[in-house]
Amino acid sequence: MAQVAQHADDLDRAAAFYRDLLGAEPAGRFDPPGLLFFRLGPTRLLLERSAPSSLVYLQVPDVRTRVEELRARGVVIEGDPHVIFRHDDAALGPAGHDEWQAFVRDSEGNLVGLVSHQPVA
Repeated sequence: MAQVAQHADDLDRAAAFYRDLLGAEPAGRFDPPGLLFFRLGPTRLLLERSAPSSLVYLQVPDVRTRVEELRARGVVIEGDPHVIFRHDDAALGPAGHDEWQAFVRDSEGNLVGLVSHQPVA
């Protein structure tokens, strides 16, 4: 996958939200026409005024910790962290790990999924 686009009305606000969420600076900004990019490994996250809203799942080191950090900053938490799957093999994730997931609203009102893999306790 090369790129995923997400709607953003306010690029400054979106840049601050995703900078804090991802712990990385934007990789590029072109305004006009209103494009903001972040690198997610080999994939780009494009925040764009004319893009439709989409459901993006972003990997973070620890969903539980990140949700508490976001909650403390006033971010709307739509779904608290929970285990959705145990990876007994490596078909969809690292074997011997639980897949944690939570949902938040970004600065632009988009629903964003957060995912992390934690060793089975």
